Amino acid sequence: MERLARVIVLLHSPGDDSSQVKSYVSMCQSAILASLRPCLPLIAPSMLKCDFGNLHREVELLDSASADVLHWDVMDGHFVPNLSYGAMVIERVRPRSEAIFDVHLMISNPAQYVAEYVAAGADWITFHIETDTNHAALLDEIRASGCGAGLAINPKTDVARIAPLLKHCDLVLIMSVEPGFGGQKFQPDVLSKVHWLREQVGDKLLISIDGGIGTSTISQAAAAGVDLFVAGSAVFDAPDYVVAMEQLRLLAVQGRTTAEVV
Repeated sequence: MERLARVIVLLHSPGDDSSQVKSYVSMCQSAILASLRPCLPLIAPSMLKCDFGNLHREVELLDSASADVLHWDVMDGHFVPNLSYGAMVIERVRPRSEAIFDVHLMISNPAQYVAEYVAAGADWITFHIETDTNHAALLDEIRASGCGAGLAINPKTDVARIAPLLKHCDLVLIMSVEPGFGGQKFQPDVLSKVHWLREQVGDKLLISIDGGIGTSTISQAAAAGVDLFVAGSAVFDAPDYVVAMEQLRLLAVQGRTTAEVV
């Protein structure tokens, strides 16, 4: 798969005015999402759980396991009660992987830092509906930069808050745990949000889920309509990443198939 940012930037021309750029970006995002459909479901290992003492080797192992998407959880210690890595780490890893870099900003002021993550090589950038920002403007800014734009929503937040912003999104990330720490237990109640979203958008955007995704939960999430599954412990705690990724994909496919039959 070609990187999302690379595809879109090639279609921009220096003379385009703002309205033309937005039109091009919207068209390109739709085409890229359509091209991803045959690849679904996608498993995105959460780099929060990797061995940072041997990061280069971890990326090689994930590449061998055919990880098409790597999920980067960025935490600021303010929006969530934990700290992780920043744009510098993502920038250093970018040349070592052809995977899509799915950057999840769990930070209080995403508008201040989005440009850094674009420059670092992010392909998709997702921030939270719970942040105090101009959500529509920031989603449009992310798209105009050549990245896919996503909104994340916490378990306790009413999913209807996202409704007016869906036209600005390429991806919606449903948090199935409270954000901030890995290894939490999956909250099945959030699947009602997935059902609602799928009814609202059909196949016009990707629905992702993050938190507690493993062999015992991925099938029900897939049956609800999830496209992209962020998995931490289920991949990184396994002795063989290839086997772990294949098992998760198989279970996700089975979940989707069951839902289609029903």
